[in-house]
Amino acid sequence: MSDYSTTSDAARQVRTTLDTFYRAFAGEPDLLDDVVTSDWQDIPLLPGQGGGPEGIKPMIRAFRQAIPDLAITVHSVIADGDQVGVRAAMTGTHTGEWFGAAPTGRAFTITLHEFHRIENGRLTHTWHLEDWFGWLNQIGAWPADKKDAS
Repeated sequence: MSDYSTTSDAARQVRTTLDTFYRAFAGEPDLLDDVVTSDWQDIPLLPGQGGGPEGIKPMIRAFRQAIPDLAITVHSVIADGDQVGVRAAMTGTHTGEWFGAAPTGRAFTITLHEFHRIENGRLTHTWHLEDWFGWLNQIGAWPADKKDAS
């Protein structure tokens, strides 16, 4: 396995691809065209998300409207062949509706764990896991108010 904190040309290319990918998710969705294949698979899809890079772009734009100060910080990248694992964090302030939650104005930090497959410098697959329950808790939307349960 490789730790992409090294300085090899291949490591720099992977890190550049990943940095561009996460900039796309932080609000510049058209950057995906530079770093994912046209049949890129995002696994699992968000509710209402279409396939490929064009399917996620509207979701990124909506996400950016709900969280205009969104930032993604990559903490570590580890690779094994064409597979790359990423540990990252997403931060922002919830100022617009997202996942049915009305704006709260609350800041949050959630953990991201993602695995990517890379071919010829482009991502072909992304498997992702975000701590959305932690997000709901931080914005005050979870646990649901007990009086709503009756």
